[in-house]
Amino acid sequence: PNVVQIFDTGEHDGCLYLALEYVAGGSLDARLTARPLPPAEAARLVEELAHGVQAAHDAGIVHRDLKPSNVLLDPDGTPKVTDFGLAKRRDDGDRLTASGAAAGTPSYMAPEQVLLRPDEVGPGTDVYGLGAVLYECLTGRPPFEAPTSLETMRQVAYSDVVSVGRLQAGVPRDLQTICRKCL
Repeated sequence: PNVVQIFDTGEHDGCLYLALEYVAGGSLDARLTARPLPPAEAARLVEELAHGVQAAHDAGIVHRDLKPSNVLLDPDGTPKVTDFGLAKRRDDGDRLTASGAAAGTPSYMAPEQVLLRPDEVGPGTDVYGLGAVLYECLTGRPPFEAPTSLETMRQVAYSDVVSVGRLQAGVPRDLQTICRKCL
Protein backbone atom coordinates (compact mmCIF):
# COMPACT_ATOMS: atom_id res chain seq x y z
CA PRO A 1 0.00 0.00 0.00
CA ASN A 2 1.10 3.56 -0.71
CA VAL A 3 4.20 2.49 -2.65
CA VAL A 4 4.59 3.00 -6.40
CA GLN A 5 4.25 -0.48 -7.87
CA ILE A 6 6.81 -2.19 -10.09
CA PHE A 7 5.08 -4.02 -12.94
CA ASP A 8 8.09 -5.37 -14.80
CA THR A 9 11.87 -5.36 -14.85
CA GLY A 10 14.22 -6.43 -17.56
CA GLU A 11 16.96 -5.63 -19.98
CA HIS A 12 16.71 -4.31 -23.52
CA ASP A 13 19.76 -3.81 -25.74
CA GLY A 14 22.03 -3.89 -22.70
CA CYS A 15 19.97 -1.34 -20.70
CA LEU A 16 18.17 -2.33 -17.54
CA TYR A 17 14.65 -1.02 -17.08
CA LEU A 18 11.79 -0.85 -14.60
CA ALA A 19 8.15 -0.52 -15.65
CA LEU A 20 6.50 1.42 -12.83
CA GLU A 21 2.95 2.39 -11.99
CA TYR A 22 2.00 5.79 -13.44
CA VAL A 23 0.89 8.18 -10.69
CA ALA A 24 -0.87 11.10 -12.37
CA GLY A 25 -1.27 13.59 -9.53
CA GLY A 26 2.28 14.97 -9.37
CA SER A 27 4.65 15.12 -6.41
CA LEU A 28 3.99 16.24 -2.86
CA ASP A 29 6.85 18.69 -3.38
CA ALA A 30 4.91 20.41 -6.18
CA ARG A 31 1.74 20.36 -4.07
CA LEU A 32 3.40 22.09 -1.13
CA THR A 33 5.13 24.93 -3.01
CA ALA A 34 6.32 26.52 0.27
CA ARG A 35 2.86 26.60 1.79
CA PRO A 36 1.67 24.31 4.53
CA LEU A 37 -1.24 21.91 4.37
CA PRO A 38 -4.10 22.05 6.85
CA PRO A 39 -3.07 19.96 9.90
CA ALA A 40 -5.73 17.26 9.39
CA GLU A 41 -4.74 16.80 5.74
CA ALA A 42 -1.02 16.65 6.63
CA ALA A 43 -1.70 14.05 9.35
CA ARG A 44 -3.80 11.89 7.00
CA LEU A 45 -1.22 12.07 4.23
CA VAL A 46 1.72 11.11 6.45
CA GLU A 47 -0.32 8.35 8.10
CA GLU A 48 -0.92 6.84 4.65
CA LEU A 49 2.78 7.21 3.79
CA ALA A 50 3.64 5.43 7.03
CA HIS A 51 1.63 2.41 5.85
CA GLY A 52 3.75 2.27 2.67
CA VAL A 53 6.99 2.69 4.59
CA GLN A 54 5.91 -0.04 7.02
CA ALA A 55 5.27 -2.38 4.08
CA ALA A 56 8.83 -1.71 2.88
CA HIS A 57 10.18 -2.35 6.38
CA ASP A 58 8.19 -5.59 6.58
CA ALA A 59 9.96 -6.62 3.37
CA GLY A 60 13.33 -5.78 4.97
CA ILE A 61 13.86 -2.54 3.03
CA VAL A 62 14.87 0.88 4.43
CA HIS A 63 14.15 3.75 2.00
CA ARG A 64 16.75 6.24 3.39
CA ASP A 65 15.60 9.18 1.24
CA LEU A 66 12.06 10.10 2.24
CA LYS A 67 11.21 13.64 1.20
CA PRO A 68 8.32 15.44 -0.51
CA SER A 69 9.78 15.00 -4.00
CA ASN A 70 9.83 11.22 -3.42
CA VAL A 71 6.10 11.16 -2.71
CA LEU A 72 3.72 11.01 -5.66
CA LEU A 73 0.01 11.76 -5.38
CA ASP A 74 -2.83 9.97 -7.15
CA PRO A 75 -5.43 12.35 -8.59
CA ASP A 76 -7.56 11.62 -5.49
CA GLY A 77 -4.65 12.71 -3.25
CA THR A 78 -3.51 9.24 -2.16
CA PRO A 79 0.26 9.46 -1.50
CA LYS A 80 2.70 6.85 -2.78
CA VAL A 81 6.37 6.49 -1.86
CA THR A 82 8.69 6.33 -4.85
CA ASP A 83 12.40 6.45 -5.72
CA PHE A 84 13.97 3.60 -3.80
CA GLY A 85 17.32 4.43 -5.44
CA LEU A 86 19.09 4.80 -2.08
CA ALA A 87 17.19 2.01 -0.35
CA LYS A 88 19.03 -0.83 1.29
CA ARG A 89 18.07 -4.21 2.60
CA ARG A 90 18.46 -4.30 6.36
CA ASP A 91 20.43 -7.54 6.09
CA ASP A 92 22.97 -6.21 3.54
CA GLY A 93 25.57 -5.27 6.15
CA ASP A 94 26.41 -1.94 7.68
CA ARG A 95 27.67 0.06 4.70
CA LEU A 96 25.75 3.25 3.89
CA THR A 97 26.83 3.19 0.25
CA ALA A 98 29.37 1.29 -1.79
CA SER A 99 31.90 4.07 -1.08
CA GLY A 100 30.95 4.46 2.59
CA ALA A 101 29.80 8.04 1.95
CA ALA A 102 26.60 9.58 3.26
CA ALA A 103 23.69 9.34 0.87
CA GLY A 104 20.48 11.33 0.88
CA THR A 105 19.16 14.87 0.76
CA PRO A 106 20.67 16.91 3.62
CA SER A 107 17.45 18.69 4.69
CA TYR A 108 15.74 15.31 5.18
CA MET A 109 18.62 13.08 6.30
CA ALA A 110 18.51 11.57 9.76
CA PRO A 111 21.41 12.35 12.12
CA GLU A 112 22.78 8.80 11.83
CA GLN A 113 23.09 9.30 8.06
CA VAL A 114 24.80 12.68 8.42
CA LEU A 115 27.19 11.37 11.08
CA LEU A 116 28.06 8.26 9.00
CA ARG A 117 26.82 5.77 11.58
CA PRO A 118 25.72 2.92 9.31
CA ASP A 119 25.04 0.55 12.19
CA GLU A 120 22.28 2.94 13.31
CA VAL A 121 20.62 3.29 9.88
CA GLY A 122 17.40 1.31 9.91
CA PRO A 123 13.64 1.73 10.17
CA GLY A 124 14.12 4.65 12.58
CA THR A 125 15.88 6.50 9.77
CA ASP A 126 12.67 6.33 7.75
CA VAL A 127 10.60 7.39 10.79
CA TYR A 128 12.82 10.49 10.89
CA GLY A 129 12.15 10.99 7.15
CA LEU A 130 8.40 10.74 7.72
CA GLY A 131 8.75 13.32 10.49
CA ALA A 132 10.65 15.61 8.12
CA VAL A 133 7.88 15.25 5.52
CA LEU A 134 5.24 15.94 8.18
CA TYR A 135 7.21 18.98 9.36
CA GLU A 136 7.27 20.42 5.85
CA CYS A 137 3.60 19.63 5.33
CA LEU A 138 2.79 21.55 8.53
CA THR A 139 5.20 24.49 8.15
CA GLY A 140 5.90 24.85 4.43
CA ARG A 141 9.65 24.28 4.93
CA PRO A 142 11.97 21.40 5.75
CA PRO A 143 13.13 20.98 9.35
CA PHE A 144 16.68 22.07 8.49
CA GLU A 145 17.83 24.24 5.62
CA ALA A 146 21.00 26.26 5.18
CA PRO A 147 22.84 27.90 2.27
CA THR A 148 25.11 24.87 1.80
CA SER A 149 24.68 21.12 2.12
CA LEU A 150 27.47 20.96 4.69
CA GLU A 151 25.86 23.58 6.92
CA THR A 152 22.49 21.85 6.61
CA MET A 153 24.14 18.59 7.67
CA ARG A 154 25.70 20.37 10.67
CA GLN A 155 22.24 21.61 11.66
CA VAL A 156 20.78 18.11 11.38
CA ALA A 157 23.56 16.67 13.53
CA TYR A 158 23.91 19.37 16.18
CA SER A 159 20.86 21.67 16.27
CA ASP A 160 17.36 21.37 17.62
CA VAL A 161 14.58 21.81 15.12
CA VAL A 162 12.42 24.94 15.45
CA SER A 163 9.09 23.81 16.86
CA VAL A 164 6.18 23.53 14.45
CA GLY A 165 4.12 25.79 16.74
CA ARG A 166 6.62 28.65 16.43
CA LEU A 167 6.35 28.56 12.64
CA GLN A 168 2.68 27.72 12.19
CA ALA A 169 -0.09 28.65 14.59
CA GLY A 170 -3.10 26.40 14.91
CA VAL A 171 -1.36 23.03 14.62
CA PRO A 172 -2.76 20.78 17.36
CA ARG A 173 -0.28 20.09 20.15
CA ASP A 174 -0.58 16.30 19.73
CA LEU A 175 0.36 16.57 16.05
CA GLN A 176 3.32 18.81 16.93
CA THR A 177 4.42 16.19 19.48
CA ILE A 178 4.21 13.38 16.93
CA CYS A 179 6.29 15.41 14.47
CA ARG A 180 8.92 16.27 17.08
CA LYS A 181 9.09 12.66 18.31
CA CYS A 182 9.75 11.45 14.74
CA LEU A 183 12.56 13.99 14.42
